[in-house]
Amino acid sequence: MFDHDDAAATAPRADDARRAPTLSVAWARGADEIAEAQSLRWSVFVDELGARLSSPREGLDIDIFDAYCDHLLVRTGDGLLVGTYRVLPPHQAKRIGGLYAETEFDLTRLVHLRPRLLELGRACVHRAYRNGAVIMALWAGLADYMRRHGLDAMVGCTSVSMRDGGHFAASLWARLRRSHLAPIEDHLLPRLPLPVDNLRHDLPAEPPALLKGYLRVGARVCGAPAWDPDFNTADFPLLLRLNEVHPRYARHFLHVGTAA
Repeated sequence: MFDHDDAAATAPRADDARRAPTLSVAWARGADEIAEAQSLRWSVFVDELGARLSSPREGLDIDIFDAYCDHLLVRTGDGLLVGTYRVLPPHQAKRIGGLYAETEFDLTRLVHLRPRLLELGRACVHRAYRNGAVIMALWAGLADYMRRHGLDAMVGCTSVSMRDGGHFAASLWARLRRSHLAPIEDHLLPRLPLPVDNLRHDLPAEPPALLKGYLRVGARVCGAPAWDPDFNTADFPLLLRLNEVHPRYARHFLHVGTAA
C-alpha cells in the first residue's frame, strides 16, 4: 500500500525537495538497513498510530513481503533514517505469488498491467520531519527506479484513520468517487469493504495530506475503500500511470518536457 496518511503528514509540492539539501536517498543494501526501515515503520504504525501487527520480532514491522521488496531510505545529513517506502517489482511479485494489495482487493482488472506494474507500500516518515520534503525525496527515488526498470504504473493503497468509526472515510469516498475515480476498467473490488452505506456521507472531507499529494501528481482512486481492522483504517486503492503524471511533476521527477 502507499500507506497511512498520518505517517507522512504534509502534502508535498514539486518544489519541496529544494528546501532539504541535507537529505540523501538510497536503496537498502542489506539486512541491517532493512531492519532500520522496519524499526521506523514500527515506531510510526504501532507506537504512534496504534496498529496491531503480527511480527516475529518486537519493535520491527516484518511481514512475508519484505524479503521480496526493495526498500527505499531517506536519511538526514547525520545519517538518521527519516523516511522509507518498500516496492515490489513485477518479477518479485511473481516469485511470492501476488501483491500485498491482493490481500485487500481483487486486482483482476489490472492483469494486463502486471508485467510493468510496481507496487508501493509501507510509506512512512519520522514524525519530526513531516514537512513534505522527505516525501518528495522518496518520490524522486521512486521515479528513478521506475525509469531504470522500464515500469509503466504504480499501484497501492493509502490509509485513512477510522478513529471516528469510519464516517470521515465514507464521506471522503463520496467526494472522491465524483472527482478522482479511475475508469471502470481499472476498478478494484475490496475483499472486506468499508460499510459505506451504513455511514455518514455528508461530513466535510478534505483529502488528508498524503492522499492529496498522490491525487495532485495524477493518481486515481480505483474504487471503494477496504477496511483494515489491524490498522483500523479505510484503505483507498490508487493507481498512477506514468503517462498520466501531472506535467509539473513529470518535469520535476521524470524529466519529461524539459530541454536536453
